[in-house]
Amino acid sequence: MFNKINELSSQTRIIIAVVLALAFFVPYSYFYQPQTQESAVVSNAKVAPDAPSIQDSVATANVTAPVNVPMEAKDSTIIATIEAEGFSYQIDRLGRIARVELKEDKYQKDSAPLSLFQEDVVNQSNPKILEIRFSDAILNNQALNSPYTTSVSHLKLNDAPQSLTLTQELNGVIVQKILTFYPNGYYKAAIQIPQDHIYFVSPGMRPSVENDAFVFKGVIVKEADDTITTIEDGDAKGQVNFANAKILAAVDRYYTTLLFNQAGLSATVLGNANEDPMPFIIGNGELVLEGYIGPKNNRLLESINPLLTDVVEYGVITFFAKPLFLLLEKLYDFCGNWGWAIILLTLIVRIVLYPLTYKGMVSMQKLKEIAPKMKELQQKYKGDPQKLQMHMMELYKKHGANPMGGCLPLLLQIPVFFAIYRVLFNAIELKGADWLLWITDLSVMDPYFVLPILMGATMYLQQHLTPTAFNDPIQEKIFKFLPLIFTIFFVTFPSGLVLYWFVNNVFSILQQLLINKSLERKKVREIAEHKHKKRDDEKDRS
Repeated sequence: MFNKINELSSQTRIIIAVVLALAFFVPYSYFYQPQTQESAVVSNAKVAPDAPSIQDSVATANVTAPVNVPMEAKDSTIIATIEAEGFSYQIDRLGRIARVELKEDKYQKDSAPLSLFQEDVVNQSNPKILEIRFSDAILNNQALNSPYTTSVSHLKLNDAPQSLTLTQELNGVIVQKILTFYPNGYYKAAIQIPQDHIYFVSPGMRPSVENDAFVFKGVIVKEADDTITTIEDGDAKGQVNFANAKILAAVDRYYTTLLFNQAGLSATVLGNANEDPMPFIIGNGELVLEGYIGPKNNRLLESINPLLTDVVEYGVITFFAKPLFLLLEKLYDFCGNWGWAIILLTLIVRIVLYPLTYKGMVSMQKLKEIAPKMKELQQKYKGDPQKLQMHMMELYKKHGANPMGGCLPLLLQIPVFFAIYRVLFNAIELKGADWLLWITDLSVMDPYFVLPILMGATMYLQQHLTPTAFNDPIQEKIFKFLPLIFTIFFVTFPSGLVLYWFVNNVFSILQQLLINKSLERKKVREIAEHKHKKRDDEKDRS
């Protein structure tokens, strides 16, 4: 095994590194089911043993409505509208925030406000924001067929929060929701229901805007011990309960609807017919909740409560990706443009990784220099692998070459690149952010394919500057096609991510040129010193 490792050429190691990168980069992103710190299969210690079941409540959500009034049409009646500069909410007759639109230009779709939720005609049992269900099936049936009244039908939010009260009269039970809305998407909900009636309040299903297969979509729970548990769409089976959850959030790539309380809430997550998670908070009597609906903008979430920044999900690499994003945010403050901030971040990363890069490039250069001697040894000891191994090790030792020296630094850089990929792919801050003339949104693909082509071209140039010592023509052909493969691969990626990769290639080229010159000067000095020593030896002999 060790013999085979030592026989690898420098380009073989590069190909291995690239293949490993792609093997980690693509399938991991596509199939990865983020289980940050804890699995979605919750241990018994986290399940409240006496938590009520919501199964019957969900089952009754499809109870047939009164004749001549289809439930869908009846439920869609809007009784209150909340308007702010950046959003609008509509509350339906069942006291739920049924429609949410974001009005800021950068979130708009086809020059129209962005609707965060699409009507799901298949899963009518899916809860909407602030929907209440009861554990008592009879009471639940009444609740889903009895309209609310509202104290105010329209709220206009300017600088100050405003409130309204929703009231529902059931047989012998009065349900009240006192809702206070703020201009930044934050709200408070005080729910008053008589004691001894166990009920469930939902933050709603996840926004249905971003359905990309590369991103996490589902429910995030931050528990009392600050553990983050994630349950992805398609993975919710049965009912899972959480005692003292600090956050219960339904999220897609860029947007969220959530409920939270620093003191902790009893939460439960149930799977629907598609095994998508349906989140609920468990209540009994009066319940005070805080909530948020809107984009997962880091600073906005932090301004509401620093706790909420945890809903920006980067997967198992969050511990490293989150500080990288905070650095990117600081660089944006410095230069005022996300594109230039990405370039500065790339420069910082290259400087930090320079020692590893330098060692790798020097090792590859040394392997290139001894490649002819390696071939001679392979021909000479073709039938004797033990002697070949011994002489190869002597050759490595004599020239200070490490057979794995060019591969290891590349492998160590992969987690860094992947963390940056996760940051740039999930940062809603890049949405609507422009850079130079043709890039008007760093969160979407380059409309003219300029950056992917430049990235492929710089990768091709980098190949020609990198020391090469191919022994296998097939490997050489594969290596030459990598720029084209990467160009095609990156065409549909967010332009902010492609910008990072392009600039990284440019800095790599500059580093390679500097290192090549440094090695040339060193070689010239060594030749001069060798000649000088040879003359001195000749003088001594004479």
